[in-house]
Amino acid sequence: MTAQPPIADSMIENRTFDEIAVGDTANLTRVVSQQDIDLFSVVSGDDGPSLVGAKATAHGLFAAALISNVIDTALPGPGTVCLSQDLDFLGAIRIGDAITATVIVTEKAAETGTVSLDCRCANQAGALLVSGVTSVRAPTEKVRRPKLEMAEVRLSRHERFRVLLSRAAGHEPMPTAIAHPCDASAIGAAVEAAQAGLITPILVGPKAKILKAAEDAKVDISAFRLIDVPHSAAAAAEAVALVQRGEASLLMKGSLHTDELLHAVLAPEGGLRTGRRLSHVYLMDVPSYPRPLLVTDAAVNIAPDLEAKRDIVQNAIDLAHVMGIETPRVAILSAVETINPKLPSTLDAAALCKMADRGQITGGLVDGPLAFDNAVSPEAAAEKGIVSKVAGLADILVVPDLESGNMLAKQLSFLAGADAAGVVLGARVPIILTSRADAERTRLASCAVAVLIAHARAAVAA
Repeated sequence: MTAQPPIADSMIENRTFDEIAVGDTANLTRVVSQQDIDLFSVVSGDDGPSLVGAKATAHGLFAAALISNVIDTALPGPGTVCLSQDLDFLGAIRIGDAITATVIVTEKAAETGTVSLDCRCANQAGALLVSGVTSVRAPTEKVRRPKLEMAEVRLSRHERFRVLLSRAAGHEPMPTAIAHPCDASAIGAAVEAAQAGLITPILVGPKAKILKAAEDAKVDISAFRLIDVPHSAAAAAEAVALVQRGEASLLMKGSLHTDELLHAVLAPEGGLRTGRRLSHVYLMDVPSYPRPLLVTDAAVNIAPDLEAKRDIVQNAIDLAHVMGIETPRVAILSAVETINPKLPSTLDAAALCKMADRGQITGGLVDGPLAFDNAVSPEAAAEKGIVSKVAGLADILVVPDLESGNMLAKQLSFLAGADAAGVVLGARVPIILTSRADAERTRLASCAVAVLIAHARAAVAA
């Protein structure tokens, strides 16, 4: 009897039929991750939250995959043809388990070239979870080749946004003034948020256009209050007035331009100004990043000065607190991680850090300048020798200007598969900005963020 070592070598070598002896064994250990659960749930069609109590199909796919890996790469190895497999599932496979798949040769049939394998999977405690037999036709020719590097597969299950929606849906719907919802996308977003229990829409705009938009979107708006005004500028002014009068707790952009809505918000008389600068924050769910990521400002402030950046940072920190991040790590981005007088963004970053030291920015850990890689990658930060509580672990990315922020957010969305919920902060109420290009979950998440902010402010005021 000879034992094969665990599969770890960069080369794979098979064992031909003549080389195999009864009692030969090989094994492979894999720690079960959430990503594994997601992948096998998709393949099996089982959308259960874990393998515990899930359908046997998901159990079978995971266990069979491990066993097949051992057979295909070690015993017998490349060139093996699987003829049959019969597995019994004896226990639950859980996230975090170290599952060891083992195959043992129990029988050889020279006349057919077949080999019978005892197959089993056990967890780190030695509990037997899967047991069965597999019949294979073993290779007759020797093969030795490099182990293939498997492509990394990532799934975005939007779990962070689902949690966000669940938290917001636990509150009473917020009365929300929607300025000029006069196309199918804008009116559809309002109805989606209402159906999700997030808001109670107050539709403000030309009545005929709103009714036509609802007809185009095939949605029923008969239950919603509708305020008829002649044009988009009037809609923005009336929506802001609803907030001033206490009839609405949130403000939402419809199909008018963002500048038009913010002009009404910032009006010297009758606006919604506070002592803070308005700024936009994207709450991003990036599949490859281990935590929620806030990006600011990518939509409102074109070329903010130091005073505006202080408010941008503080607004983002306050939002992070609402999202449950107790002490958010704030990375002030630039092209480099050192102070360079020729790069004004590095000087602003240094000043912002000192402002945080002096209590002019509170509630978070602020560091910069940091290049993007040093802000989000611990490996990149370590390679540069950066000693920081923020580097590689950022919760908030503060960009130098709107152009860089807009490009960063869209790159994360379109190339990294990120979801991005957007909200404008710094006014008396959160302002929901949605785009016709946004997916439904993104529009709902933007509403959910605003709802949570409004309820958090109400709790503080009480």
